[in-house]
This record gives sequence, structure tokens and C-alpha cells, in this order.
Amino acid sequence: MRGESRWSARLTTPALSCLMVLLLAAGWVVSGELVSDTPALAVAAGRTAASFLVIGAISALRPRTWAAIRLTGGKPRAVALLAFLGFFAYYTGTLLGVDRIGASRVGLVVSLLPCITFVIGIVAFREQAGARRVLGTLLAVAAALGYALDDGRATAGGGTGVLVSGVVLALAGTFAYALYGYVYRTHMADVPPLAALPAVTGAGTVMLGLTTAVCVPLGAISAVQWASVAVLGVLLTAPVFVISHELILRKGPLFTSSVALVVPFLVRLGEWARGAADAPGVASLLFLALCSAGVWMTVVPVRVPATEHDHPPIRTKPERSTP
Repeated sequence: MRGESRWSARLTTPALSCLMVLLLAAGWVVSGELVSDTPALAVAAGRTAASFLVIGAISALRPRTWAAIRLTGGKPRAVALLAFLGFFAYYTGTLLGVDRIGASRVGLVVSLLPCITFVIGIVAFREQAGARRVLGTLLAVAAALGYALDDGRATAGGGTGVLVSGVVLALAGTFAYALYGYVYRTHMADVPPLAALPAVTGAGTVMLGLTTAVCVPLGAISAVQWASVAVLGVLLTAPVFVISHELILRKGPLFTSSVALVVPFLVRLGEWARGAADAPGVASLLFLALCSAGVWMTVVPVRVPATEHDHPPIRTKPERSTP
């Protein structure tokens, strides 16, 4: 039984990572489709509200999380900061960016998350990273940039101003989410995700809802559009919230953001599948392989060589004394 438990623990993180990547990619593709006819702020507020309802209902049905939920309620400043960084700023920036430059290019900007996370970790939280992880992150980001240059067909309409504003918005949202990962691990390390997320998503829903009510003509949004946004929040956003926060607690923000580097390539494949982009060529596949190699270099833990202090001394038989 002990062996099965150990293998189960080893397989949990890869399984969660793969599931998170697939859900994130699907969420970007669906979001790109929705913001084409629905205001980006409404999509952000609606998907967050739907996620809050799902996660809140699951947490309410689990009595063992109630004590941890009350513990989260005792951290109002941390909850408000996390809601602002991870939901208001992140979704506002990235979805407004999608509205201007498309999901594929915003996915490229979000792929810079490991570099931003790495810098924040060193500057603000005094984290250390080995040379292999640094090289892996640089390789993965360089491959993502190469993919973007190769993907010249994903052009944005409206001129240079729209392109620059879209990139700036997406970059601001990405920076906010990179900081969110460290703040979450600092203040919520003693709380399981299903106990912390109801308060955080609830506060995020209030922030986004008030902003949407002020800035967006809600009467122009149809019931079908709201239903589509709700499906996005329930089926894709809510599971990603739970899985990504679990990975942040298990492996840290750098690991979680590095795994997500593969997402822009899957977004391109998803857009190709629905006819919004051409099939990826040989160069795109090469960049995918390089990006995957960089992700592997970044996320695989560094093994510290064993020393003699790590092993117990070998017992030897005592010599017999001769009379």
C-alpha cells in the first residue's frame, strides 16, 4: 500500500498539470469567440460569478472545509488583494487585450508569465533558482516568441495603436497574476483551495460586477450571451481555479506558470480546429518542441547530490578479542 501511495503522489502533479493546460487552452479559445460579440468586461464578470457559485456550492457541501472558510474570512485584506490581482486586474487586462489583438497574441503575452514570476520571486521574495531553470525559462519564452513571429497571420485590426494598447493591457494582467501566485502562497498556504476560493472569487465578482455595471450597457447583452459566459465559467474557469491553486500550493508559482507555457500552442491548434487560423507548419511544431523542452528544464526538480551525511554509518561486526 505504501508503494501505491507513493506512485499516486508522483502521478497527481503531472495529471493536474495536463488537465490545467487543456482547460486553460479551451478557455482561451472560447473566450476569444465570446468577446467577438460580447463586451470583455461582461465576459470577465460573468465567468467569475459563475465560478464563484460553483466553488461556493461545492465548499458549502463539504463540512470539513467550513472551519478553513472561517479562517479565510479572518483575512479580509489578503482576500481583497488577491481578488484585485487574480481576477479584476488579470481578467480585465487579458480579456480587453483579446478584444483588441485576439486570443492567440494574448496567449503569447501570457506565456511570458514564468519570466515575470521568476523576477518577482527573486526581487520581492528572495527565491533562488538554478542555472538549468533559468535556461529552461529563457528557452521556453524564446520559443514562444519565435512562434509569434512565425504566426504572422494573426494580425490585429485597427492599426498600431490598437496593437500596442492590447499588448500593454495583456502584459499588465499577466504581471498582476504573477504577483497573485506569490501573494496567495504567502497568505493562504494554511487553507485548502476549496476553502479560500469562495471568498476570493466572491470579492472578485463584486469588483468586476460593479465595474461592468458602470461601463457596459447591460441591456444590449442577450440571454444567450449570458448563458454562454456562464457555461465558460462553470465548465472551464472554475476547474482551472481549483487545479491551478492546488499546483501553486504543491509546487509553487514558477512551476504552475511554466507548465502554462504550452497553452499558446494549444490555443493555435484550437483556433485551427474551428477554422479561425491555418494549420501549424513545420516551424510552429519545432517551436512547440523547444518550448516543451524549456518547460521540462524549468519544472523538473533539481536533485541535490547525496553526501556522506545523508547516509547512516555502516555497522561493522566488532572484532573478537583473543584471550
